[in-house]
Amino acid sequence: MADVDDAFRPPGEPWVAVSEQLITARRISLALTWIVVVAGVVALYLFATVPRTIAIAATIVAVIAFVWLWILIGRRVRSWGYAEREDDVLVTSGLLFRRLVVVPYGRMQLVDLKAGPLDRALGITTLQLHTAAATTDASIPGLTPDIAAGLRDRLAALGEQRSAGL
Repeated sequence: MADVDDAFRPPGEPWVAVSEQLITARRISLALTWIVVVAGVVALYLFATVPRTIAIAATIVAVIAFVWLWILIGRRVRSWGYAEREDDVLVTSGLLFRRLVVVPYGRMQLVDLKAGPLDRALGITTLQLHTAAATTDASIPGLTPDIAAGLRDRLAALGEQRSAGL
């Protein structure tokens, strides 16, 4: 497995990790989503026609799923990283299904910076790289605004320089 993992590492380039605040944002989103699940489980207890064992089983499954997803969020966020090289930027992510996207500066058409209300409250943004081929689009979530703005400006300038030769 180490040989496969080596394919996802740029030679001599350090990965830049995303902010740990992304973990908090994703966990808050999970908790807000889970309110609907809790409401469904409570409804099972309120209906007299549903056997108590089904309501208890649903509660156990919901708690186990919540704890598993809570832990998984931390691991998934820590799998995100990016590296800037001379001719391209690399973005990696994923635990079970690893992904490495190499975006040449000359192929970038748009660098998009976005942040929702929760992201803004936690001080993080997402940088989206767009190319002509949709399969090479990449996003880097969980960047602090100063890092995201600097990266946006560098990538836009490099993209403009490199695409001028096309």
